[in-house]
Amino acid sequence: MADTTTSTAPSSSSASTSTSSAAAISRDTSGDAASSSNSSQLRENEDQTQTQNEHQHRFRGHEIERQQVGHVPFHRGDLSGFDDSSTVIRDDTWSCVIVLLTFWFFVSMTLILGVYGSVNLLLGPNCSLLLEPNPIFVQYIKVEELNDSGPGPVLYGFYKAPDLDTVTTWSETRNTTVQVDSHEEWAYLLNAGSQINISYSVVSPGSSVFLIIAEGNDGLSQWLEDPTYPNTTLSWNLISGSGMITQDIYVSSSYYVAVGNLNTEEVEVHLSLRVKAYLYNTTEAYYKCTFADGMCGLNVLFPNGNAAVLTSPSAEQGKTSDELYVRLSYGPRWATYIVGIGGMTVLMLFAFNYLNKFQCVREEGRYVPYGDIGSERAPLLSFKDDDLSSWGSSYDSVSHDEDDIEDFLALASLEGKSQGDGENTNNTRRLCAICFDAPRDCFFLPCGHCVACFECATRIAEAAGTCPVCRRTMKKVRKIFTV
Repeated sequence: MADTTTSTAPSSSSASTSTSSAAAISRDTSGDAASSSNSSQLRENEDQTQTQNEHQHRFRGHEIERQQVGHVPFHRGDLSGFDDSSTVIRDDTWSCVIVLLTFWFFVSMTLILGVYGSVNLLLGPNCSLLLEPNPIFVQYIKVEELNDSGPGPVLYGFYKAPDLDTVTTWSETRNTTVQVDSHEEWAYLLNAGSQINISYSVVSPGSSVFLIIAEGNDGLSQWLEDPTYPNTTLSWNLISGSGMITQDIYVSSSYYVAVGNLNTEEVEVHLSLRVKAYLYNTTEAYYKCTFADGMCGLNVLFPNGNAAVLTSPSAEQGKTSDELYVRLSYGPRWATYIVGIGGMTVLMLFAFNYLNKFQCVREEGRYVPYGDIGSERAPLLSFKDDDLSSWGSSYDSVSHDEDDIEDFLALASLEGKSQGDGENTNNTRRLCAICFDAPRDCFFLPCGHCVACFECATRIAEAAGTCPVCRRTMKKVRKIFTV
């Protein structure tokens, strides 16, 4: 019995020893498995971290390039934006030049045909008309006599305007019969300081007529529109019987003496005019033309200019003077108009060339010269350069914390793992929205959108692009690993 017990004890000892060895082996095996699993996970994490560091380094490099785009000049191959800007500026330049030429053309026509255009003048007796054209636009003066009525006018030339200090007195008689609803008028050219005295006599008994003195054609036209209105003329008088009126002249111009009849029968009127006239002194004239050939001309000196005086003969005492018509015209100085057009065009081109060199455009809060603009495709949506621009938007429903986004997308990928590869390939909603070839296996930070494969997302990030969904600036690209 003792031997049996003794022999059994070693067997139990050996069994326990073998059991302990097996347990040790089992622990070692499980420990090795756990160690290998941990090492593989560490290597995977290291690879992922290295990949993220590489993308972060690339993205930082692109951010630095974008920040320095306003300071680093572009290469010759990136000058398409400059060419487009230059083309636009050249088009604007020629458009402005055309507008300028059109404006100058109308100004020239206004001066040639309007201000210094031909005009017919009715000269009264003892008139003295001063002509002072602008020497920049006028080259010569030409006066042509339109009717041959005995002694003609005289044209004088002066280096400067003569004095208005010659006084003369002349008179004439006007006997006329004014028809019903009609009028008679006589024109006189008078200078400032002159005076008109009119003695009248209405022969028809019981009849009254209008006697007026009007300044210029405008004053006469206003009176003809409403003869009964007294404030349209220089002097308005309703006369009957006999009497006299006197009118002083304050402005050198043409004046009309007119008689109007609004009666139902014609009226006979006798007028005796006595005029005290101031004339220009012609004793210092260097040029004199008597219209022997019916025409006289005077060159206008450049650039100081000169003056001309046109005079008419005096009326015989107490007699009616004959009407004297002349045509006054000015010759344009074509060199002024040509030089003006050329000079204004050159100035306009120089101004646009100056603006073309120094004009700047505002881009993303900084000014970039036109010559430094490179060609790039503008996004359809505006840039969102900072996260502050999206505060309060729907993107706040997804956490900006990277770990939360990774957990959220990893859970979504695990939920879709049950679907087969063929089903994933055919389902376009899970394909890359850029190439439509590879599955969506990455997401953007900070927005968290998952719409592209890792290769396409990397290319977008390297190009310093934005998220195709929300157009927010991409900070990072993270790959989704399915296990």
